[in-house]
Amino acid sequence: MFDTVLVANRGEIALRVIRTLRRLGVRSVAVHSDADAGAPHVRAADAAVRLPSGYLAVEEVLAAAKLTGAQAVHPGYGFLAESTAFARRCAEEGVVFVGPPAEAVEAMGDKIRAKATVAAAGVPVVPGGAEPGDLLEAALRIGFPVLVKPSAGGGGKGMLVVRSAGELPRAIESARRTAAAAFGDATLLVERYIAGPRHIEIQVLADAHGNVIHLGERECSLQRRHQKIVEEAPSPLLDEETRRRMGEDAVRAARSVGYVGAGTVEFIVAGDEPGHPAYFIEMNTRLQVEHPVTELVTGLDLVELQLRVAAGEPLPLAQDEVALRGHAVEARVYAEDPARDFLPTGGRVLTLAEPGDQPHVRVDSGLGAGMAVGSDYDPMLSKIIAWAPDREQALRRLDSALGATTVLGVTTNIAFLRALLADPDVAAGRLSTGLIDQRLDSLLAAARGPGGAVPAEVWAAAALVLHDRLAGRAGDDPWEVPDGWRVGEPAWTTWLPATRGERAVVKVRGLPARGCEVAVGDAPAMPARLAWDGDDVQVTVDGLTYRYACAFDGGAVWLGRDGRSWSIIPHEAGERGARAGAGGAGDGVVRSPMPGTVLLVKVVPGEQVTEGQPLLIVEAMKMEHTVTAPADGVVAELAVRAGQPVDMDAVLAVVRSEPMDIPTPADTSAPVDIPVPADAPVPADTPAGEGGS
Repeated sequence: MFDTVLVANRGEIALRVIRTLRRLGVRSVAVHSDADAGAPHVRAADAAVRLPSGYLAVEEVLAAAKLTGAQAVHPGYGFLAESTAFARRCAEEGVVFVGPPAEAVEAMGDKIRAKATVAAAGVPVVPGGAEPGDLLEAALRIGFPVLVKPSAGGGGKGMLVVRSAGELPRAIESARRTAAAAFGDATLLVERYIAGPRHIEIQVLADAHGNVIHLGERECSLQRRHQKIVEEAPSPLLDEETRRRMGEDAVRAARSVGYVGAGTVEFIVAGDEPGHPAYFIEMNTRLQVEHPVTELVTGLDLVELQLRVAAGEPLPLAQDEVALRGHAVEARVYAEDPARDFLPTGGRVLTLAEPGDQPHVRVDSGLGAGMAVGSDYDPMLSKIIAWAPDREQALRRLDSALGATTVLGVTTNIAFLRALLADPDVAAGRLSTGLIDQRLDSLLAAARGPGGAVPAEVWAAAALVLHDRLAGRAGDDPWEVPDGWRVGEPAWTTWLPATRGERAVVKVRGLPARGCEVAVGDAPAMPARLAWDGDDVQVTVDGLTYRYACAFDGGAVWLGRDGRSWSIIPHEAGERGARAGAGGAGDGVVRSPMPGTVLLVKVVPGEQVTEGQPLLIVEAMKMEHTVTAPADGVVAELAVRAGQPVDMDAVLAVVRSEPMDIPTPADTSAPVDIPVPADAPVPADTPAGEGGS
């Protein structure tokens, strides 16, 4: 076994590898970019080295290995994990690459070559065609719909479903651009698109002594945009005969390229066809994100096995010694907003609670309170995994663990994951890669809460928290305490909380900490009280008590409960509620839907555009998003350029519905008469620094 191993990755996978190294008594070395200088994986390692150019800098990683005396490099997944150039440079420098030989990575990294190789070994493959052949001819031959995908890379990046010949040119353009930028290889292929398929993969292990085994399957059918969200082992679809057949195919695929190490052979399975035919689609020559479910049902540590194989040891078990026990399910927590088409989000983690102390629940997380989540890296924040003797109990445990997870400051998909687990077909194991798209509206509504809207008790809790904070700021001055005291009946304070396009009117009378009244909308007033317990707040309304995680971010208050979170912007009635310069609906201001980078600008100032016409493409975290014109008009302003990083809601452009007459300098001294209706209210004076345009 090695004495020192460098982990060439970040986030939850770096921490997961470091955990095994610590258990084995092996010294761990972390590497980090400038943005990750204080990240959890850096603090967890025995030593850490800065990478001035980031995680893809091969020579800097190798220099860090030499500097720290690391005999091996574990690449995790992503970044350099499937880089043949990196694997070869490790060999040249005498550093062990904890992964397969470069030749195997190269053979399986090229999807076209991989399909030909495994087909020659007798493994079934999906019908299709590849470049340099004619993609249109291949698509017409196998019939639409087809799947266009890059030959290099993985993770669903650049993969597009095409349903007609007319859609193909645009899909090829987008996929080629993504492939070239992400993988340095613009070669594409098309495959038959199997409707309603199951995505099932087989975990394989191979050593340098000729031994190859499989550790059963993982069901990965719950996906959106070809990205896995929930994975489980074993699959609820397979019987023992199908499992045996697919396992043998996976072992043949691994042997066909002289594989060594841990890898995953992925199959598309026609779950609604007799015999469930399974077709090879690709092999991932690395540790998979979802490897924990296999670990929990086999009792094996895949990272330890990777390290032992890389150190030249034979596999410690044979195929007939592999036994699957119970059921495990994993959910991926992403920094994304399901209600906004799953666009990536960002922010600073204000409050964090993870369910690591629950029995048979495992949390692989790269999160830490206070850390910033941006658009530089993949949006996956953590994985929550539950094991139980049977599938039904495993799903219940996972749902409970998600409900006990709180992330305030960054919008996540946790509530969506709970809604997905509660879906009747998911509970019954009737899965497909298209299930989420088919149920999206109902899943989004369930994630938002009963009725698909912010619950009334959340509005009440937000107003009570804000009112209590206002009271705290008043101190001992009786004239500033917002208790509503008046001669006669106490007065109400009206709050106008807003979140995610929803607003409410909430009235509070009295002090929440001493007992007060609260009324949400037109509902009658109810007795209420508030009590703090550290960062949590306990809110009682009309005898019903809820506990919320609570944090403040500037003027906003974040509340979290049962895996849901709400970022609520407060306004008191009569205050100016709109942000200065905020673009409302229909104002022509085009904003970035996510933090990222402007990939392409397709228009110029002064250009006439039509509603829905693409204006720009913003890219972040394996995703391209086309920003379109909100209406017919003229591009009056273009605020960004290609290659420019942008924040969420940053102004990208302004489209005017009609030409604007802009006065020349000679005209500016002339008075302009603006007609004012006779019944228009007289505006109050605006203090300096507030309001304005």
